[in-house]
Amino acid sequence: MIKDITIGQYFPGDSVLHRLDARMKIVLTLAVTVIIFLSKSFFSMGLMAAFVVLSVLVSRVPFKTVLKSLKPIVAIVVFTAALNIFYTSGGERIAGFWKITVTDKGLYTAIFMAVRIINLIVCSSLLTYTTTPTTLTDAIERLLSPLRVFKIEVHTIAMMMTLALRFIPTLIEEIDRIMNAQKARGADWESGSLVSRAKALIPVLIPLFVSAFRRAYELAFAMECRCYRGGKGRTRMKRMKLGLRDAFALVAVTGLLGGVIALNMWKPVI
Repeated sequence: MIKDITIGQYFPGDSVLHRLDARMKIVLTLAVTVIIFLSKSFFSMGLMAAFVVLSVLVSRVPFKTVLKSLKPIVAIVVFTAALNIFYTSGGERIAGFWKITVTDKGLYTAIFMAVRIINLIVCSSLLTYTTTPTTLTDAIERLLSPLRVFKIEVHTIAMMMTLALRFIPTLIEEIDRIMNAQKARGADWESGSLVSRAKALIPVLIPLFVSAFRRAYELAFAMECRCYRGGKGRTRMKRMKLGLRDAFALVAVTGLLGGVIALNMWKPVI
C-alpha cells in the first residue's frame, strides 16, 4: 500500500498537458476543483468524470498509475460512503436492520460522494504528474508575486511548497524501508485491537521523524554550500509564456463550467 502512493511524482512526457504553461495548469486545477464541488446532480458529476477521464487520456499517464494513486484513499471512500448510506435521512426505504435504515437517497449520496472524491484526487494528481518540481516552483512564485507588495517572501513560500511535494515520494520510501526493518524484527501491525496496532506504529514514527530532520538538515547544508540566497536576483533558464494551447484549455474548462451549471438546472422528465 505504501508503494502505491504516487502523490508528488512526476512522469516525463510530451503530451498536451505536459506542454501547458504551469501557471495555467495550477489555475485550471483550482478551477476544476471548484467545479467539482459545484456539481449537484449525477448528470453534472458524470460530465465532470468524463472530463477527468479525457484529461488522463490526453496526459498519456498510464491508467495503471492513476489507479495506484487511488488505492490509498479506498478506506476513506468506503468510510464516507458508509456514513452517507446509514446516516442520510429521507428517501424511500430499501433495506434495514435494527435501528439502521438504508434509503435510496442515502445510496445516491454515497455513490455521488465517492465519485466526487475520486475526481478530486485524479484531478489534483494530474498537476504533479505533468509538471516538474522546478517548473511548479516558478509557477507558484509567479502566481503569488502580487504578495510582494506586502513584503511577503513569495519565493520562500513557493520553495517550501515544492520541497514538500518533492519529498513525499522520498518519505514514502523511507516508511516502507523502516516498516520492512521492523517486520524483520517481529513487529506485527495486522493483529490485535486498534489501540495496540496504533501503539505498534511508534517504532516507525520515531525513526521517520529522525530521518526527516536529517534530510532537511542535509538539504539546507547543500543549498548553503551552493551559495543559495533565495529568489532575489535569481534568473531562469526557461521563461514561461502563455500560448494558444493554454487558451484552448481555458476555453475547455469554461465550457465545462457552463455544462455543469446547465446540467444542475436541468430537471429530466422520467
